[in-house]
Amino acid sequence: MIDLRDIKDARETIRTLVKRTPLVRSQFLSNFCSGEVYLKLENLQTTNSFKIRGALNKILHLDSEEIKRGIITASAGNHAQAVAIAAEKLSIPVKIIIPENTPKVKIDKIRKYAVELILYGDIYDEAEQKAIDLARKDGLTYISPYNDRLVIAGQGTIALEILEDLPSVDTVIVPVGGGGLISGISVAAKTIKPTVQIIGVQSEASPVMHESLKAGKIVEVEMKESIADGLYGGIEDESITFEIIKNHVDKILLCKEETIRKAIYLLWDKEKQFSEGAGATAITPMIENRHMFKEKTVVAVISGGNIEDKLFNDILASETNDRTRRNM
Repeated sequence: MIDLRDIKDARETIRTLVKRTPLVRSQFLSNFCSGEVYLKLENLQTTNSFKIRGALNKILHLDSEEIKRGIITASAGNHAQAVAIAAEKLSIPVKIIIPENTPKVKIDKIRKYAVELILYGDIYDEAEQKAIDLARKDGLTYISPYNDRLVIAGQGTIALEILEDLPSVDTVIVPVGGGGLISGISVAAKTIKPTVQIIGVQSEASPVMHESLKAGKIVEVEMKESIADGLYGGIEDESITFEIIKNHVDKILLCKEETIRKAIYLLWDKEKQFSEGAGATAITPMIENRHMFKEKTVVAVISGGNIEDKLFNDILASETNDRTRRNM
């Protein structure tokens, strides 16, 4: 399906087009967990998201016929930016479908590129189905944000960097939506170091992969509003990510929405890092269950930093006020 060779090949394909993002030690989280905690800062990646890795690897492998047809994708925002950049580099016409409630900061960034942008549906699942339908109807090349071997291989290059920079890592914590990121990371990490623990994390508001693993098959679940919009939505039927995660990921945890807000605040207050809700979920297991990481060397993948200014400022204000009240 996908192996370490695919991921190493992906690194060679995208090496000159993406950043090798920093891996930095968090003094605060290390002290808080009584361990060694590092942050893999994909929020500092091109487009402020890891998504560029997979999108570039996929698009640079398209054949002439696929390019000629033009491409289409669905996205919660970050994948769309990545596809737009990659398509622009190769002068490929691209159509992008995103939910109508996509954060403005992401919409504005997408519109900087020469794309046809369509806002459709209330949730990501509706946008994804619309993109798949249009691909079939108009003969376009569909690029999934997660259900694609080359996309997954591109995301897996993050694990190569982590293991090279920190061979002693015990645990890697990864945000999970459709599962492309954790699929690539888990395949690479488990192949290089089989003892490493891979933990995924989703919001309680959108627990599709968590519940699917419990059921032993991809299921639909009721979803509630979440500030981790990058992880929001269901999983495409028969997505290859489900089987990869089942075989390579140790566990997937759920976190509370209030903990995601706290994580966004702490990443800024203690580390001066902008993180969107999806990226901040990577440190929520340490906030909610710090005893799990005592005396462990942990890497949290901060997957993205595209957050609305108003939401970010509201979180900072409310968390600061809460701490002030507790100290009175």
